Amino acid sequence: MDISTFTIATLGSHSALQILKGAKDEGFKTLVFCEKGRSKPYLSYRVADEIIEVESFTNYFTEIEPELIKRNAILIPHGSIINAIGAATAPKIQANYYGSKGILEWESNRSKERVWLKDAGLQLPKIFSSPEEINCPVIIKFHGAKGGRGYFIANSPSEFYERIKEYPGEDDFVIQEYIVGVPIYAHYFHSIQNDELEIMGFDKRYESNADSIGRIAAKDQLEANIHTSYTITGNIPVVVRESLLPMFFELGENVVKASRKLTDKGLFGPFCLEGIIDTNLNLYVFEISARIVAGTNPYIQGSPYTALRYDEPMSTGRRIAREIKEAILADKLETILG
Repeated sequence: MDISTFTIATLGSHSALQILKGAKDEGFKTLVFCEKGRSKPYLSYRVADEIIEVESFTNYFTEIEPELIKRNAILIPHGSIINAIGAATAPKIQANYYGSKGILEWESNRSKERVWLKDAGLQLPKIFSSPEEINCPVIIKFHGAKGGRGYFIANSPSEFYERIKEYPGEDDFVIQEYIVGVPIYAHYFHSIQNDELEIMGFDKRYESNADSIGRIAAKDQLEANIHTSYTITGNIPVVVRESLLPMFFELGENVVKASRKLTDKGLFGPFCLEGIIDTNLNLYVFEISARIVAGTNPYIQGSPYTALRYDEPMSTGRRIAREIKEAILADKLETILG
């Protein structure tokens, strides 16, 4: 097969610029779908050979999928796609889809996600089954890829019930132990073709107003009565202590191994373990994203870790495109399609 007969496509949001840039670097035609009025970045940065504007990403099956099939495109999923389509609907996708659609059911359901991560031997924060059980600081997280929007902290049942009033109709959430430490998001890529795990980089998130509130004196914080928000506004590159790398490799490999019990092909391609490192250098993993994450966006020219492995700029977006290209050239495209 020839890569010129394929197009790499994604939705214009999240990590699309990186995905499209990486695909062009590997010689692919590129296509991006944008909601109306949001095409400017893709025009300006010239990473897309074709831009199609649609009314809404939620109209995937009526507006987007027919165009993907017409162009023999391979869809690269990211957080905005999962949020628009939903994990339960993803298996109905008929277009070429990079990655495992089956694993999304385990990523998007926090109960199933914990079963998976526990089976992989990871340390997880405690989960409280009801607000009445709260006896320490907890973070309340709403389900779905919403960039941390709506998360809040509570220290008691009464504080929980007071804060939850701000989210009428929201009853799909988890009450999770709040671990004090350094947030670390580890970016991986697992090649299904050579069964090798790569660490692509690390980041931490800049969360509003959780990260800015520390610039206010404690007494002023109390007087202002500011409710902490964890909505993600950006990503900050991180280089971890080299002595921690063996632990990160082991955890990533264990997660991939455990995933093979869940779906036929298991987890492959990019994924991210999101956690907290405590004062004893233990990593508590609170979530996995089984796809490319926006925390890889600072590394469009590659990270310190990809620089060690590759003699050219290698973003996660480009690594995806190279994996697809190698599969096409080896006539094994079906191995990387979900």
